Amino acid sequence: MKKLNDLNPILKKYSKTGIIAASVLVVALIGIFAISHFTKSVDTASAIAGVSTNAASASDLRIAVISMDKIQMDAKVLEDLHKQRANFENKLKNKLEKEQKAIEKEKADIEKSQDILSHEALQRRVVDYQRRVNEFQKHLSESAQSIEASYQDALQTIQKKHLDPVIQGIIAKKKLSLVIDGRMARMGDNVKDLDITDEVVSALNKKVSSVKMATPKGL
Repeated sequence: MKKLNDLNPILKKYSKTGIIAASVLVVALIGIFAISHFTKSVDTASAIAGVSTNAASASDLRIAVISMDKIQMDAKVLEDLHKQRANFENKLKNKLEKEQKAIEKEKADIEKSQDILSHEALQRRVVDYQRRVNEFQKHLSESAQSIEASYQDALQTIQKKHLDPVIQGIIAKKKLSLVIDGRMARMGDNVKDLDITDEVVSALNKKVSSVKMATPKGL
């Protein structure tokens, strides 16, 4: 008979808030492709022969830095979204705790009745018990995945409909050439007006304070 020990704890804390990657951030994601065969190769000079000599001049660049981590912590809409996810997780936990108690009671009843029931009747109860355990585990997995999917959908809505337009608007207003994710930058103390994170948070808070998560399946 399968033990219930492997069912605890009934909930796992899934990955924390994903990083919202604003489309204006100039951080290239380099795709790595495995190439199995080469028909020919050329030297480096030939390979870059078609590359332009044009390049941006430092005197023409207006650069700013954004801390995406700080935006996630300080933006009201993201704080509210985190609370919504936590509420759904608590609802799932309470629901599954009740089901787990019922399963554990059934297990105890089966163990008590081993000497009373016939072999066939006992076997039927064991099979039914195992079915309930399997359904419990499946429901736990599907519900947790549904919560995370709903959370990620809301996160994408915040990025596309609210955060990206705010950043683009600030870029236009400040006439910026480049915005860099602060996690990739190292800044000195004497650089003025380089970090625009607080301005982004302030504008985002004015634009939106809450985006509703879709109710996850089963909740």
